[in-house]
Amino acid sequence: MWRDRRSLFLLTILFARGHGFQTYFQPQNCTLQCVCQGSPGCEYCRISKGDLETTLGFTSAGLFAGCMPWLCHSFLGLQNPEVCKHYVHAPQNITIEFVESQNPKYETVVVSWRPSQYGIAFLRGFQVSLQTLGGTQIACQLFLLQNNMSLSAVHAQRVYYSDPFRDLSLGTQYAVTVMALPVPEIWERFYHSKLFFTRSCPEKNGLENCKTDWYPTYVEVHQENKDIIVTFNLAPETFGINHYFSSCYGGGLRSSDIIQPDRSVNSTHHTYHLLNLHMEINYTCEIAADIVDAVRKTFFVQVQKSVKEPFSLDKEGISLAVLFSVGVLLAAFLAVIVAIHLQNKIKKKAAKCHIPSDINDTYYDEYTEHHFIPVSNRTNRPRLLICYSSSDCSAHVNVVLQLATFVQKHMATEVYLDLWDALSVTEDGDLGWYCRKIKESDFVLVICSKGLNQRLYNQREEELDQRTNTSLAIIAMIGEEIFHAKSLSQDLSKYMTAIFEYSKRSDIPTMLNLASHYTLPKDLPLLFSHLHGVALQKPGAYLLIENISENGYSKLPAGAALLLAIQDARILITGL
Repeated sequence: MWRDRRSLFLLTILFARGHGFQTYFQPQNCTLQCVCQGSPGCEYCRISKGDLETTLGFTSAGLFAGCMPWLCHSFLGLQNPEVCKHYVHAPQNITIEFVESQNPKYETVVVSWRPSQYGIAFLRGFQVSLQTLGGTQIACQLFLLQNNMSLSAVHAQRVYYSDPFRDLSLGTQYAVTVMALPVPEIWERFYHSKLFFTRSCPEKNGLENCKTDWYPTYVEVHQENKDIIVTFNLAPETFGINHYFSSCYGGGLRSSDIIQPDRSVNSTHHTYHLLNLHMEINYTCEIAADIVDAVRKTFFVQVQKSVKEPFSLDKEGISLAVLFSVGVLLAAFLAVIVAIHLQNKIKKKAAKCHIPSDINDTYYDEYTEHHFIPVSNRTNRPRLLICYSSSDCSAHVNVVLQLATFVQKHMATEVYLDLWDALSVTEDGDLGWYCRKIKESDFVLVICSKGLNQRLYNQREEELDQRTNTSLAIIAMIGEEIFHAKSLSQDLSKYMTAIFEYSKRSDIPTMLNLASHYTLPKDLPLLFSHLHGVALQKPGAYLLIENISENGYSKLPAGAALLLAIQDARILITGL
């Protein structure tokens, strides 16, 4: 019997190699020169940035920093131009394996794949990139096969491994891309991408080591007279959590309390009273462990009017009771008639202003209705293209990136952003990519800034850099679409403009004046209304959109990151 699993694994690999099954290749430490010369021991090599610069004599920062594909002519075309005319198909069977690491705060993964049998004879290596979904963090690895090696279709069962990707954030979605080298001059299916989530803190380290990830899973709310009583489950004693935080918001007011349960009375659950709540007002309440960044459990409360006990009548009051009963019956009859009339009016009004079926009006009060719209469960997600200028500064680009992340995560919208689709942008070109996305998108949002309207600030055309010229061409293309739609009396709601608080209204190009305009982040509810076709106000009612109100988005991690990015950009651009 084998006691060492590692020994058994190695024996399995040796057996597979000897019988023509899958063989496994780990990267070797060797140089680019060794690969080019086909020396022994250079079958599958990791290539570093420094080695490329030393051997080839050019800076490869673009390859490793931006993870752009290494075109065939860059390292093979000069020696054998015919090789670049052949086609190498994308790798297949991409697999993500989690590797145990000593740092409990981060994740480590290894990527494996198999080469395709199509064009495998001309395969010279692989490029692996890893990007945070919704972020700019990119890591690249380059692996080359020795030049005198020629694989055949039977070698498509080989399994190649990357080096470990370290220091990945827990509970985060990543996109890994494996490209076959050389990249053909005609770009077509030369890479495969795969999305995956890193493990959460409890999955990696165990729940007892992740206090902030714990939250009450059992919350029971009931009313006694005018008191609201809440019961929730306590954290395990091993967590050492002795205090809890409770907060309620409603009617424009917020109240909060610190709860200290007595475990000697009940070690698993605790009951407390919610104080200072008004009658028939909808409250959104939260409860969590009183520690930094703890996950909060949300529940809803409404204080109902208490039912009064029936009063007793004596013989002398029997006639008064009869009269009172008749009055009650008449009042009930009138109430039914009024209710039917109001219901008919509401139906007629609803027919004029249809609200999508996946948006539910959940809570309201008797004076001004507050409809809470949950957006996380929306099924029909509009497609939004965000256009911007990178000519201002990196801080402005970061604001756009944080906005795109917030809109996609919390506004039930699919966002198209060039920073998230670098390979397609490189393949189609900037103008080609934007032209295609404008046609595919339901809405186009142009983030206006001084850099976008650069032509107003530069006197000579030659002062404009390439990025500005590209931005101006994109804006001209959108402006032409708007004027064309206007000339045909078509709907212009597809096009929108927006500025952040550090920009000015004059930064909006004149050709975009017909588009709807918003100032962010204060107009996020209006932007949601535009994207989903939902009216925020109607007579006697106001819709509160989940997590997008002025007091809501700042409490979300994505909203806080957006506000921080805006603050940094304002300081850098305006100095205020």
